Amino acid sequence: MSLFHDYESAGPGISKHAPKKKGISLFFDILFRKMWQLMGINMLYLLFFVPLLLVFPVIYYTGESAALPLTLLLILVFSILIGPATAGMTKIMRMYIIEKHTFVVRDFFKGFRDNFKKAAVIGFLDCLIIFSVIAGFRVYPQIAAAYNNKLLLAPMVIMCSIAIVVFMMNFYIWLMLIATDLSLKNLFKNSFALAFVGMKRNLISIGVIVLTLFIMLIMMIYVQSVFFLLMLILPWAFLSFVICFNCYPVIQRFVINPYYESIGQINPELMSPEDEEGEEPVFEDMGGKEQPIEKRRKGKGRRIS
Repeated sequence: MSLFHDYESAGPGISKHAPKKKGISLFFDILFRKMWQLMGINMLYLLFFVPLLLVFPVIYYTGESAALPLTLLLILVFSILIGPATAGMTKIMRMYIIEKHTFVVRDFFKGFRDNFKKAAVIGFLDCLIIFSVIAGFRVYPQIAAAYNNKLLLAPMVIMCSIAIVVFMMNFYIWLMLIATDLSLKNLFKNSFALAFVGMKRNLISIGVIVLTLFIMLIMMIYVQSVFFLLMLILPWAFLSFVICFNCYPVIQRFVINPYYESIGQINPELMSPEDEEGEEPVFEDMGGKEQPIEKRRKGKGRRIS
């Protein structure tokens, strides 16, 4: 056995009809192949957090009379733009999951423009719920403490339950937004149903999200330089990829596939390239059929008769 790999002989190649990867092996295969693109997508997505980040210098450097309206304006701009930006990122992630070619910048802004109205509404509502939950965690404990009655914490429990359901609905609503032409009403309706139908996948996604945020928190405390670098290049795109990979099969099964079955067609996302072309190929892919090429032994030339 040679110590180093033999690059002078070729194997039989890989057949295009070889079994496709599935599950965790497919996940890591796509993740590693698209890692550089994910870093670029993460930085592109972070640009839409600039209005929110500007809130801090505005509060610090402006007077009280100007700080409040400017702060509210910046938060409003962020709340409107973050939805379309999420739609743009989700569009690319879906293309990765179904293994279709995509141009990152072009398709990001195409998803941004094409879904702007609906995505802006969804993003605004998400931000409104997040701000309400933050306010609730501050207000309800104070009310319960003021009246010395823990039963007054019940509204906070209800609020948290609703927030968790809305959080899981977001796993599906963005994917359906860019993959279908459903109305806002049906997007909310279907995402609410899928939040319970896909509970197992939801819990896996939540587990990955919690683990990722925990690691980021540890880095923020102990290695700030690594934390800021990773925030710039990875977490949002990575988590979006995890959610899309985990939850899009649920949408295919319960939303997209039934639609194509109702019109007597096969979901194009599940078709192979040969099925899509529908023609006999001019050339045949011989991957997996070639004979291995052995290297010629050294010192033995070819004899000429």
